[in-house]
Amino acid sequence: MKTALYLIPVTLGETEINQVLPSYNHDVIVNIKHFIVENIRSARRFLKKVEKSIDIDELTFYELNRHTDRKFIGEYLAPLSQKQSVGIISEAGCPAIADPGADVVAIAQSKGFDVVPLVGPSSIIMSVMASGFNGQSFAFNGYLPVENAAKIKALKKLENKIYNEDQTQIFIETPYRNAKIIETILNSLRPTTKLCIAAGITCENEYIKTKTIAQWKKEKLPELGKTPAIFLLYK
Repeated sequence: MKTALYLIPVTLGETEINQVLPSYNHDVIVNIKHFIVENIRSARRFLKKVEKSIDIDELTFYELNRHTDRKFIGEYLAPLSQKQSVGIISEAGCPAIADPGADVVAIAQSKGFDVVPLVGPSSIIMSVMASGFNGQSFAFNGYLPVENAAKIKALKKLENKIYNEDQTQIFIETPYRNAKIIETILNSLRPTTKLCIAAGITCENEYIKTKTIAQWKKEKLPELGKTPAIFLLYK
């Protein structure tokens, strides 16, 4: 195992580790002593799920989230200069995808350190796979504006792109707003536009359905609750 910054995917929800992560990830993780994480408590829980015998007290954790001063994150890579690997652990799915870990990866690349992405579930890619939409040209747009008028404007802009550029448009929403965003989509877009709702990917409550706006309006909508969801638009 070479010295590198390893991007370590985690499960989406409470999915069993052996269902979505290869055994190779285990072999890498048990040899790393320094971890950059969004939340120390959940990172410790994940590592214990990977290997019960891991001595958590021997590990060093650097917290990286919206409260972290970006001036100091370069220091988190100091072990790499001493030939010690560092791992990044996201809260869910793959690090650096819609995730603050991207800032660390950028610094590692600028300093010439090796960066190694490990295999694991990405809800964004998996939702594209299951949607039936264009998988050769797609764009992830993150969160849409919170204010309703701005959100509707953003949705219509994405809709124009799917028709004018033949490009699948993907976005997410804070889970407790799932019901509201679906309502806004159905009230704002063309009847022929297709919407895929992908929620709880890889979990027991997985839900992935694609229908036109007109079809969604005729059927009972999914009760997603606070399940993390991906929303995709196409023609």
